[in-house]
Amino acid sequence: MSKTVVPYQEDQGTKKEQVADMFNNISKTYDFLNHFLSLGIDIIWRKKAINELKSLQPKLILDVATGTGDFAFEALSILKPDKIIGVDISRGMLDIAQQKIDKRHESGRFEVKLGDSEKLPFEANIFDAVTVAYGVRNFENLEKGLADIQRVLKPGGKAVVLEFSKPKVFPVKQLYKFYFNYITPSIGKLFSKDARAYTYLPESVAAFPDGETFVALMDKTGFKNTKCRPLAFGICSIYTGIK
Repeated sequence: MSKTVVPYQEDQGTKKEQVADMFNNISKTYDFLNHFLSLGIDIIWRKKAINELKSLQPKLILDVATGTGDFAFEALSILKPDKIIGVDISRGMLDIAQQKIDKRHESGRFEVKLGDSEKLPFEANIFDAVTVAYGVRNFENLEKGLADIQRVLKPGGKAVVLEFSKPKVFPVKQLYKFYFNYITPSIGKLFSKDARAYTYLPESVAAFPDGETFVALMDKTGFKNTKCRPLAFGICSIYTGIK
């Protein structure tokens, strides 16, 4: 397994605590910077990930690391489930999500709660689908988090994970590295009060066990029919697995 990367310093608490602090710090500018830094392409990638669940027609969905809720709102629009529950370890991000829920009058279909990906506050075998968008690389214990996602899925339920990966094709690999290592932190520093969050981003992506390594981890934690679908020359990947 790759070296653990934390947002701040190793003596400033566990990765979980630091990730929660980091997202609390950047919650107010997160949505703007997320769309700005990705040039809006993140919206297209999210739709592709959600479409992986269309044939399943899930009625109850869990969105892990839901953040400010953008992925869950998109899933509500495309999949029309009865309910989505979003969990996150950052109260600041959930507060923004709740504001959106209230503004859109979606409290009947979308509920958010504070929750840890490694100890999800739910019984086993209850969700038709579990989604994670750009959150698994922030898990403190990736294997434990995947195992708990598998636990709360119903038999036959599907997990969909959307995450940054490392492109290997020239010149995409070189351009991607330059953008992530230099442009992203510079813009993040301009607009966010926590510049470190945007240097942690490329570091966490570099350390993440992507591609077949992640698929093997899904296999190990009990998922079947696991697949990896690279997007945009491998800048991002969609991982799927069935319980």
